[in-house]
Amino acid sequence: MISAFLVWILTAATLDCQAQDTPNSRQARRMFDRTYQMVFGPQGSTLHYDVNIIGILKTNGTIWYKGKKSKFIEPRHCSWNDGVKDYWVDLKKKTVTLYDADSPNKDKYMSKFTFNANDYNYYVTDGKKEGYIITLEAKKGVKGIKHLKAVIDKTTRAPISLKIKVLWFWTTVKISNFHSGNISDDIFKFPAEKYKDFTMIDERGK
Repeated sequence: MISAFLVWILTAATLDCQAQDTPNSRQARRMFDRTYQMVFGPQGSTLHYDVNIIGILKTNGTIWYKGKKSKFIEPRHCSWNDGVKDYWVDLKKKTVTLYDADSPNKDKYMSKFTFNANDYNYYVTDGKKEGYIITLEAKKGVKGIKHLKAVIDKTTRAPISLKIKVLWFWTTVKISNFHSGNISDDIFKFPAEKYKDFTMIDERGK
C-alpha cells in the first residue's frame, strides 16, 4: 500500500523555516514551502500520481488532502482518512481494515521514508522546459531519505514530480491533474454502505 508512504512522507514534513547559508538555498526553501502549502494547506488539494519504487513496486492513483484528512483510490486499494479513523480497503481480499488516523502500521515502507524538512540543505536550479528543480541533500547523520529532487511548474509552482533516494534504491513519483482548493470535507467520509459485504478488521490501538 504505497499510498500510505505518499501521504505520510509529505504530511510528516516540518515546515518551520530556518536560515540557510546562501541566497539560492533560502530561495529554494521558500519555493519548497510554497508548493507544500498548495498541497497541504487548509484549502485542500487533489492530484493523480504514478509511483515507481525501482525493482519493488509500481502503482498509480488519485489522492485528496485537507489538513489531517486524506483519501486515495488505486486499482487494488483505497482509503478514507477523516483525521480520526482511517479505513483501508483491499478490493481483492474484500476487507476493510480500520486504523487510527496516524497509525504507522498501515504500510511497511513508512519506516524507510522518515522525513523532516529541516534536516536538509536546499538548492534550486532552472530545469528549462522541465520546470524548477529543488534539490534536498540530507545533512550529516540524517536517516531515511538521503536525497530528494522536486520539480515544480515555473508559472503555477504546482508539483510535477518527486525523485527520492533511500538507501540503495530510488522512488519516482510523477504528479498530474493537480488542483488546489475547494475540497469538500464530504470527500473524506467513508462510504460504509458500498463495502457492507466486506470483512471488517479493527486495528485501532495497536
